[in-house]
Amino acid sequence: MTDCIFCKIINGDIPAYKVYEDDYTLAFLDISQVAKGHTLVIPKTHSQDLLETDSEVLAHVIKSVQKVAQMIDKSLNPDGINIIQNNRAFADQSVFHLHFHIMPRYKDDIDGFGYKWQTHPDTFSQQEMTALTEQIKGA
Repeated sequence: MTDCIFCKIINGDIPAYKVYEDDYTLAFLDISQVAKGHTLVIPKTHSQDLLETDSEVLAHVIKSVQKVAQMIDKSLNPDGINIIQNNRAFADQSVFHLHFHIMPRYKDDIDGFGYKWQTHPDTFSQQEMTALTEQIKGA
């Protein structure tokens, strides 16, 4: 895709700080580091998001995500690692080429990382949960 910034990185049209590459994937430092070592893993073939990615391509990508996360863990010794993948603009996807964020977490990085998740365990009744389960299974 000609307008995709990640495709331009893959093609060498835009420089990147590459940390890993194989026949199917590329991993490079995010230009906007949330925490030291924040890395992106992308497939070399363009697809908009996880929902549109061929399952064989996705299998290669997730193997690379694991490999790069292990590399980051070994080399940077973070206190934890978040792996985040967003689909569509409403879910904060800003580059529409499948990518996984590998974000090392450090005890002192709390101001640089604003990801917060709040659960609501009593939102749906058992009947609503059962109906939701059947709706998803029926797709």
